[in-house]
Amino acid sequence: MDLARTEVAPIKGARGSRGSAAARLGLMAVPVAFFAIFFAYPVAAIVARGLDSDGSWRFGQLWDVLAQSDIRHVLWFTLWQALASTALTLLVALPAAYVFARLDFPGKQVLRAVVTVPFVLPTVVVGTAFLALVGRGGLLDALVGVRLDTTVWAILLAHVFFNYAVVVRTVGGLWAQLDPRQEEAARMLGASRLRAWRTVTLPALGPAVAAAALMVFLFTFTSFGVVQILGGPTFSTLEVEIYRQTSELFDLPTAAVLTIVQFAAVGAILAVHAWTVRRRESALRLVDAAGTARRPRGAGQWTLLAGVLATIAVLLVLPLAVLVQRSFDAPDFAYYRALTSDEGNVFLVPPIDAIGNSLEYAAVATVIAVFVGGLAAAALTRRDAGRLVRGFDALLMLPLGVSAVTVGFGFLIALDEPPLDLRTSWILVPLAQALVGVPFVVRTMLPVLRAVDQRLREAAAVLGASPWRVWREVDLPLVRRALLVAAGFAFAVSLGEFGATVFIARPDNPTLPVAVARLLGRAGELNYGQAMALSTILMVVCAVALLVLERLRTDRTGEF
Repeated sequence: MDLARTEVAPIKGARGSRGSAAARLGLMAVPVAFFAIFFAYPVAAIVARGLDSDGSWRFGQLWDVLAQSDIRHVLWFTLWQALASTALTLLVALPAAYVFARLDFPGKQVLRAVVTVPFVLPTVVVGTAFLALVGRGGLLDALVGVRLDTTVWAILLAHVFFNYAVVVRTVGGLWAQLDPRQEEAARMLGASRLRAWRTVTLPALGPAVAAAALMVFLFTFTSFGVVQILGGPTFSTLEVEIYRQTSELFDLPTAAVLTIVQFAAVGAILAVHAWTVRRRESALRLVDAAGTARRPRGAGQWTLLAGVLATIAVLLVLPLAVLVQRSFDAPDFAYYRALTSDEGNVFLVPPIDAIGNSLEYAAVATVIAVFVGGLAAAALTRRDAGRLVRGFDALLMLPLGVSAVTVGFGFLIALDEPPLDLRTSWILVPLAQALVGVPFVVRTMLPVLRAVDQRLREAAAVLGASPWRVWREVDLPLVRRALLVAAGFAFAVSLGEFGATVFIARPDNPTLPVAVARLLGRAGELNYGQAMALSTILMVVCAVALLVLERLRTDRTGEF
């Protein structure tokens, strides 16, 4: 009898292993198809057209482009400013992640929404706001006679402004669910507060910190609008150079080579990231986030809270206040009233219609991103996955590191024939926005999913629960917070997506970022004022949506 059990166990285990692998591959099918059709195919099409524009392709083209001194300067600046921006963002935002995760104070939900607003603003608006602060005649120039425009410090500060919420929400989301009793146990054993944090909490936060750092690096590595406005002729990133080669010089071969270089660099970074993060992953004790926040205690916590609030006021709120102030410069709300008229505009409809368009597109894009990203995160949950699955983990992040110019042109070139003739379809814009939202969904949910103790799933399966019920009863209650954070990120990035949308949004259905950029591109005080008014509306819409999300996310009676 015992021998029979001994022989059956390996067979049953092998079948379970094969079933698990098959389940993972099944979950990967939809994300793989989505990225193959709406990312790999368009990017490959536009790059191939650029390389074949002179009738031939030779590897010497790569070296010919890279041998140019100005191109090498662009590559070096792109790399080091991304590293500097990422380090500075982590340094400034990690204290805020702790404050939002562990401290409870009045106005916390509203402030969390305010922190996320800068992330959805079009980069051209961010650049314009900082130009008003640090440029000629700006606030800094008026107060102390100092200008920072066309300097690298203006670019770095704008990148921190833009990516602050990525660190706060990604790291803070996991930090709030870590059981504080583990750190308290280390304190009782004699460890200092700093040592307890360094040896207990920091290793547990490692995957979330790495995920946030990766997203910040990719956004700054491909920075376009901020560098275009604040960098002037002195500084240029790969993204800016690809745009210049494509739109100004019409040099598609050089733009294609730079796209390949950018693609290869991002792929290498993602591979290193996947390898390092997997080495540090472990099962964590997760608790209800609502029970981990406490009122500040002691001078240290009150000082930290005051410092974070001051940083948010100066770094985040002040640039937003400049935008709001400029939108009310004209008497009788003239800029806002002009938004309701289609006379003299670059669109076929009044600019105010962009609000409804953006909300509809963002809602659809969020559903797509959460569905595709959720399936991908579930497939990547197991740490014993093979190399194919681990490689897919890195590939999911590529849309954040590939030129939006390339993706936008690729959509127009590749998706123009049946059965994928989508050039006139409204779904094209949400699909492009979802490409950027999916990586945020995966990176937000994956650390929490992998932190769930596998023994909980195994115990439920032994008791007869189906895989779906295991997910519903074990995983979902623990990852509900991460799922809502992911949905909020997807909605936010969809509202503010500009790079690819600007090429595919139709004149009769513009989005808010597209409308803002085109108004800024036209001369005249009225156009500039309308752009500031639309930017203010975009901020308000985003703040309201995020505030609603915060209330749902912190409602412990709700089941999501």
